[in-house]
Amino acid sequence: MNMSHPAAEASAREVAPSSRLEEVLSAGRFAVTAEMASPDSSNPEDVLANIAPLVGHVDAINVTDGSGANAHIASLAASAIIARAGHTPVMQMTCRDRNRIAIQADLVGAAALGINTLLCLGGDDVKAGDHPDAKPVFDLDGTSLIKAARTLCDGQYLSGRKLTHPPRLFIGAPENPFMAPLEGRLEKLKARIEVGAQFVQTQFCFDIALLRQFMTRAVELGLDRRCSILVGVGPLASARTARWMRSNIPGVHIPDATIERMETSADPAAEGRRICVEMMQQIREVKGVAGVHIMAIRQERWIGELVQSSGVLGGRRAGAA
Repeated sequence: MNMSHPAAEASAREVAPSSRLEEVLSAGRFAVTAEMASPDSSNPEDVLANIAPLVGHVDAINVTDGSGANAHIASLAASAIIARAGHTPVMQMTCRDRNRIAIQADLVGAAALGINTLLCLGGDDVKAGDHPDAKPVFDLDGTSLIKAARTLCDGQYLSGRKLTHPPRLFIGAPENPFMAPLEGRLEKLKARIEVGAQFVQTQFCFDIALLRQFMTRAVELGLDRRCSILVGVGPLASARTARWMRSNIPGVHIPDATIERMETSADPAAEGRRICVEMMQQIREVKGVAGVHIMAIRQERWIGELVQSSGVLGGRRAGAA
């Protein structure tokens, strides 16, 4: 069992961790994060209701930014509500809807509101959502967004203008270990680390052999010592869902044996949760992995059970290093 996962050695901080998630990872604890469902509501109570199944079970809560290219409550606003309630949000930010001026302003504003953990994303194609005629921006891409965040932390805007009080951010990026070619994925991860990524959250993992292959090389290259790697997991609802994900989501590899288990089960949804628990337990034993990231779309109510049944916290209280 590998329990030592230093966060962000490449840009190691000489000050206390900026977020609870960074503190947990820096202490070498196996971290658990999960994604909340962003409400179509301006009522803060709806945000708090949506995170209720996660509270007490995870170290940080991801807040999506226009996921699926659909409008929901802003990630910045929902993250501020979560932070005000005493929890740790991971504010997701995409490049699709903002230019570099707006991105930098939002990052400085987020830090002012107590939001210190960031996941930098490109963003889904607008044609995937319910506003297909919207104009995408993409002034920056995912990697240059990471660099922009790091530049702000270092005390200046991309223009070179100084900040009087720089933000302190724990900067994350996505990763898809299951897309070929393997060496290309590792090079991309290395590039993101070099511009400032301190942690990554990966695509769904349903194939432990593919994950081990990726992590073996990541450990050989020392990438796990420079960046905390959290592996994506989630409960399948049905065999039909599994087939759709395998066919339509890049980098999602679901073995035939897993789909067969779902098909032959008297309760496919319960079987999907059992598979998720087993996957979490196996992932925890993979050398170099720093934690799991749970994406339980429309199944958030089961997150507590998944975490407790898997035992991945090892008796630790979520959010405590």
